[in-house]
Amino acid sequence: MRHRNSGKRLGRNTSHRKAMLRNMVTSLLEHEKITTTDARAKELRPLTEKLITLAKRGDLHARRLATEVIRDRKTVAKLFERIAPRYADRPGGYTRIIKLGHRLGDNAALSLIALVEEAVTPKAKQKAPKAAPVKKTAPAPVAAPVVEEPVAEMPAATVVESTVVEVPAEGEQKDA
Repeated sequence: MRHRNSGKRLGRNTSHRKAMLRNMVTSLLEHEKITTTDARAKELRPLTEKLITLAKRGDLHARRLATEVIRDRKTVAKLFERIAPRYADRPGGYTRIIKLGHRLGDNAALSLIALVEEAVTPKAKQKAPKAAPVKKTAPAPVAAPVVEEPVAEMPAATVVESTVVEVPAEGEQKDA
């Protein structure tokens, strides 16, 4: 069972998979877009995004960490000097995966993974909506006080006794 094991195996052992992903990251950063299968593109994206975030730091330690993954010095230089400054204001999402259809030979789903070109426009932070201001209305004009007239007492009403008549339900006979 593969409990708590993240990532796909891609039909390879560990060393082959790591080497393949390193080569794909190097190619992606060198050419800025590559065509591959969907599964490989989805596994490649987090590795690429971490390297670009690392390059945004720009210090020597970050460069050495990037060199552990990307073995080509020219590609590392391109990452730190040209690619990272392009994404300085972007908080993430440096790559885009576009589905291309299926390969003719084996019907594998193909994708194009590319670095995002357009600049990010940071959204303005939305303030909490203010409650609508309560409009103060002019006080209602005060009418002249109403003087109540004394009500004359009415004569006591005569109480009439009411009689209750029971109506028999259907099917019942009334005892007389």
